[in-house]
Amino acid sequence: MAFPTRRREFRGSDAGLKGGDDKMSVTEEIHHRLQAAFSPVTLDVLDESEQHRGHGGWREGGNTHFRVVMTAPVFGPMTRLDRHRAVHAALGADLVARIHALALEVAG
Repeated sequence: MAFPTRRREFRGSDAGLKGGDDKMSVTEEIHHRLQAAFSPVTLDVLDESEQHRGHGGWREGGNTHFRVVMTAPVFGPMTRLDRHRAVHAALGADLVARIHALALEVAG
């Protein structure tokens, strides 16, 4: 049974759809892929790029540094490493390659 997510939070330049474009923002794409893969009880995807302005990997326009806070029953029996691998697999190499940093707080 899928549970509704607690909330979605979008921050910085990544808020909403860009310029009427049908393309999802990176934040929305991360949220969509994780929701589809894990049906989490809670899921927050935060664009923390602006907090890293001037640091390695930062680019103008954001979409470089993200934090995912997620709770899903499927993670219960997994080790921390297995949880991180599962999240990276669900996001896919194409999406992971487009971002610089991904902080994960994942629980079962």
